[in-house]
Amino acid sequence: MELQNVGIVSCGKWIKRPEKANLVVLGKSYKSSSAKSKLEIFSFDSKTLSLSSSPLAEYDIEDGEPICIAVHPNGDQIICATSSGDCKLFELCTQETSVKLLPKEAPSLQGVGLQTCIEFSVDGCKLGCGGEDGHLRILEWPSLRIILDEPNAQKSFRDMDFSLDSEFLASTSTDGSARVWNANDGVTVATLKRDSNEKIELCCFSKDGTKPFLFCTVQRAKAKAKPMTVVWDMSTWNRIGYKVLLAKPASVLTTSQDGKYLALGSKDGDVCVVEVKTMRISHWSKRLHPGTSIAALEFCPSERVVLTTTKEWGAKVTQLTVPVEWKDWQIYGLLLAMLLISAIAFYIFYVMSDSFWQHPETYQPSTSHIDSLLGDQLSSEDPLGPLDL
Repeated sequence: MELQNVGIVSCGKWIKRPEKANLVVLGKSYKSSSAKSKLEIFSFDSKTLSLSSSPLAEYDIEDGEPICIAVHPNGDQIICATSSGDCKLFELCTQETSVKLLPKEAPSLQGVGLQTCIEFSVDGCKLGCGGEDGHLRILEWPSLRIILDEPNAQKSFRDMDFSLDSEFLASTSTDGSARVWNANDGVTVATLKRDSNEKIELCCFSKDGTKPFLFCTVQRAKAKAKPMTVVWDMSTWNRIGYKVLLAKPASVLTTSQDGKYLALGSKDGDVCVVEVKTMRISHWSKRLHPGTSIAALEFCPSERVVLTTTKEWGAKVTQLTVPVEWKDWQIYGLLLAMLLISAIAFYIFYVMSDSFWQHPETYQPSTSHIDSLLGDQLSSEDPLGPLDL
């Protein structure tokens, strides 16, 4: 489903809400100098797998255009980095009939410069900001206490991601390097090793809770060398393997919230979804955004659906052609059915078979018949009487 609203969509994110009533926030800019950039909130219909035709709420950005968006895991707070060098904080207020975006004061996020990456940790207790100038900030949330303030962390930030336990922050730079930070104290943990002809472009931690890996896309300078997805072990930060998946330069890399799927968006509009367990392609949308680089790619919090955005084609919601997963109630229903079938089978076996309890009774002569032949020794009298010898 494609959203056909006026304006250039520069970024977008899912907003997780209770009872799977998820929303989508989009950052829009306009070519006209008189039109203001906006943040717009749209509802998502899980039955039709589409966004609402008109926004539920919107907020005019007075200065600058939206560059990237971060949404807190609880869905109540949104941060938008703008081209003016400020990060604007909003609180999402939802009621039965209305949705509102309320701006909040956040002095620590003002005047920080152009931010190319902003990300909340999985537990929602930290915020990472990576600037175009290579400045890295890790802040405690919601106190905004500074954990790390490193002006020369990278040449210029390209991508970043927090680990599942929120302990590590990985980041990549436009010069092809990648570093890992301890998000609790800001200490550098590792600089990922690469060959001289390789550039590490995108990074994303595994999120399934069983495989502590860091995925990165690597571009090679060799002739006819295809880009590959490389895996690093988080216990040693050593490179343990790679696979050619998209086979073309990727513009965005992300994982589903349950960690079962990894998705890559290409610079020419393709989307490739891979099952992490097997590292095999499960879904491929070719020319989803024809001829344009995918700017944002994110899995829906509750459905096997992805949100993609490009400046040329706007926002699209796409259903994934991946195997249908069993839901809890379906599993319980199957177990109940198996239990009933077992009970019915046991009953049939009991009725039809010659079971122990159904053996015919063993024949026993009647005691009354024996007594009639032998007589009652206690009560019978000798008809001849006693003999007097």
